Amino acid sequence: MNENRDKVKDIVYFAAKDGMPIILYTVLSKLDPSEANSLLNESVADDNGQECSPLIVASKNGHDKVVQILLTKFEPNIEQEGTVKFDGYVIEGATALWCAACAGHLNIVKLLVKAGADVNHPTKTNSTPLRAACFDGRLDIVKYLTCHQANIHIANKYNNTCLMIAAYKGHLDVVNFLLQNGADPNEKALCGATALHFSAECGHVAVVKELLTYEAKFYTNDTGMTPIRSAAERTRHRVVEYLIDRPEISKEEQIEALELLGASYANDKENYDILKAYKYMHRSMTLRFSDPNNVIRKQPLPPIKAYDNWVETQTVAELEAIQGNNNSLHMEALTIRERILGVHNPELTHPIIYRGAVFADNARFERCLELWSHALKLRQENHVSVVKDLLRFAQVFSQMLHVGVQITYEQVIEVLAAAIIELERNKRDLAKPSPREEKETVMVICCFMYKILGEIESNLLTTLYLLSILTKLMKKCNEEEKFNVQRMVFALNQLQLTVRGGQTLLHLACNHETPVDDFHTKDVCKFPCAETTKLLIRCGANVNAMDNERNTPLHVIVNYRKAIADFLTLHSIITDLTENGAHTDIVNNKGETPLEASTTGVAEIILKTQVKISLKCLAANAIKINKVPYRGNVPPGLEEFIELHGRGIERWEKSRKELNAL
Repeated sequence: MNENRDKVKDIVYFAAKDGMPIILYTVLSKLDPSEANSLLNESVADDNGQECSPLIVASKNGHDKVVQILLTKFEPNIEQEGTVKFDGYVIEGATALWCAACAGHLNIVKLLVKAGADVNHPTKTNSTPLRAACFDGRLDIVKYLTCHQANIHIANKYNNTCLMIAAYKGHLDVVNFLLQNGADPNEKALCGATALHFSAECGHVAVVKELLTYEAKFYTNDTGMTPIRSAAERTRHRVVEYLIDRPEISKEEQIEALELLGASYANDKENYDILKAYKYMHRSMTLRFSDPNNVIRKQPLPPIKAYDNWVETQTVAELEAIQGNNNSLHMEALTIRERILGVHNPELTHPIIYRGAVFADNARFERCLELWSHALKLRQENHVSVVKDLLRFAQVFSQMLHVGVQITYEQVIEVLAAAIIELERNKRDLAKPSPREEKETVMVICCFMYKILGEIESNLLTTLYLLSILTKLMKKCNEEEKFNVQRMVFALNQLQLTVRGGQTLLHLACNHETPVDDFHTKDVCKFPCAETTKLLIRCGANVNAMDNERNTPLHVIVNYRKAIADFLTLHSIITDLTENGAHTDIVNNKGETPLEASTTGVAEIILKTQVKISLKCLAANAIKINKVPYRGNVPPGLEEFIELHGRGIERWEKSRKELNAL
């Protein structure tokens, strides 16, 4: 009965989703009315990651005939909430009206509103149907909803208003309508930004003009950015050119905006233009000296090593002297940006990373590493995720090794230290989400946790690459440097972090399936790696750690199929594991010991030569095979030891006989 009901529910849902009103009505009309309405008010999870009712999915997909039948012939819950996807974003708590408004289906919006839908029903992030329509620039839907009591002042959870989103997207007609209907142009989002910030940074000059017509003010947001600064930093020259002539902008602000605009053009990945960069920096410098009686001089930063210890030019003549020197202009620009934006601005580091990448492409690795190290330090100090930054270093180190360029111990150790700091932060985030996350819905918290787990996995893999690279340098290290490496690796092992399958760094070092990044890294880092394994074991890695399938590192290495071609690696790792306490009688979820899990005869032979049967192992096996109660009757450490075993003594006798026969 339940199976048949689930089948009917799926038919109804997919008929609504695919716009098949006749099939939908035929199926539902054969049911008892109460049963039909019950089915319509239940959510269905589909392959797209959505979980919503037939009315919601029909409204999202624009099937007005389906919606009309559902509203006129049946009684679906019009305020039912669901989880839907728009442009890759997961929207939780969306109603049919919100989906119709977001997708731009005016006819369906009208049907739902006439049926009594709440025009202000928000999603879990407090986004209303009106806000959804503003995002897509659907003035017709915006007007219709507003005429039917939609509140234009409701902001989302970030206090981002309908006006802000319309300004950000550049929908001038929607902005004009909202302003005419009382929208506040000076409302601030939680980050301190106003609609003027959003339109300026996106280069929407017409929207900027419209907002200023309605007395928008020039506020500073939480990162110290004014609208004109935001426009200059994003190379929105038309907005800057318009705003510098406004009476609200002081001469100092004009100078700064032109200077920042030029500096941003000099190191912008998407809009790089060295001619424009020089043009605006020159205009700025000229403006500084435009009044001989009141010269506005720079207040330069102390020289920064990453910028080649560059000292900013102070006069027009000094700037003109470097006009044809692109490298000097690039360093001038980076220094200007750091002076104006400050070290805590999240936008500061992108051009630094870009300039470093250009140096790497030209095989100027030392300059690349100096710039990237500076950016890495800035990002970590500002608690910004550095997952990609760390991988970038592993890639360039690998490239340097591959082409025969020397890497220093200090360069790699600095990045390893940053990786450990990042993993420590990851662990703290995993254990205790921030207060904002604690107030969120279960799905949002799950998404947050999934993100952290993903970061941990990426950072662990990158750290493994760094360790592999370090092992290639350690032969030339002195004893103090070697001790420092071992101390750091010990700290890594103490974190006891794993990838999502439960594998530790030691598992990964032993595994031929460990993914290696394609961009240069694969030329240097190959797994299993005997030296990396040895380093991890020497620094306290748990040789008997089990992944989610109860596989130990020993289970992993005996699956290595290049047993003959890479015999030394296989032998070295098996030997290192067993000599450092790896149990050869631990069983995985398949009930296999490492010996039974071996995929080659060579691995079996090596392992059999390492078999050591201790009295403790025999006792643990005996307890397990005879089902002797032990939980709570023995110390916790011993209880854990017994858990590792349980294959039976006869397995060991078989191994002993085979070993004696060799």
